[in-house]
Amino acid sequence: MIRSIFVIGITVAYILIIGTPVVLYAIVTGNTDPVYQVGVAGARMALWLAGVRLEVQGKENIPHDRAVVFMPNHQSNSDPPAALAVLPPVLVMVKKEFFRVPVLGRAMRMRGFVPVDRKNRERAIQAVERAVESLKAGKSFLAYPEGTRSPSGRLQPFKKGVFMMALKAGAPIVPVSISGSNKIMRKGEASLHPGTVRITIHEPVPTQGCSVDDRARIMEAVRAKILSGLAPEEWPAEDAARRN
Repeated sequence: MIRSIFVIGITVAYILIIGTPVVLYAIVTGNTDPVYQVGVAGARMALWLAGVRLEVQGKENIPHDRAVVFMPNHQSNSDPPAALAVLPPVLVMVKKEFFRVPVLGRAMRMRGFVPVDRKNRERAIQAVERAVESLKAGKSFLAYPEGTRSPSGRLQPFKKGVFMMALKAGAPIVPVSISGSNKIMRKGEASLHPGTVRITIHEPVPTQGCSVDDRARIMEAVRAKILSGLAPEEWPAEDAARRN
């Protein structure tokens, strides 16, 4: 708990002291690149303070010639900073509550992050449409196919919305396996535990020319790739039972 309070306190101070002038600069100039760079530096700082070590494989699988949708599994609150620390610049679909955080919320809006209201289906659909337009404009996205953190660390069923986003934009999906983060910060707990998070970036799954009829096949392909980078205890219970 002491480590958590320390990391949160330093991170909040970083956002206020470093983030505020950078956001003001972006407001004046319209250039949000420094905002993103400061955000990524803050994410790396928070991971370092928390005692989190990243092991990354597969960076050669990241396309650099077009916008893609990076789809990682979601085990804990340490996943977003870990992903931002290793991926190229991305926009993120973030639950709307985070946009209320002073400075951070303004920075995310300016950069083009998309707020998601999980309790309102119509607004959730609107969020997907906004993301589609950004993808078509050449901006890559980070989106969690499970929709929320796993309470057990095991891979959860996927939601369809983020796959429709990729299909409508014709954007390749890059599956990402995040393993071990559930041990860093478990859902429902405030304590931080030092450790190693293993990130595996897989080969893209193409969506160009595909329709909604291909969605189930694409979802299964993405799921299989993510599973291949997870430990058996992170698999869904039914998959672990079949293996045994």
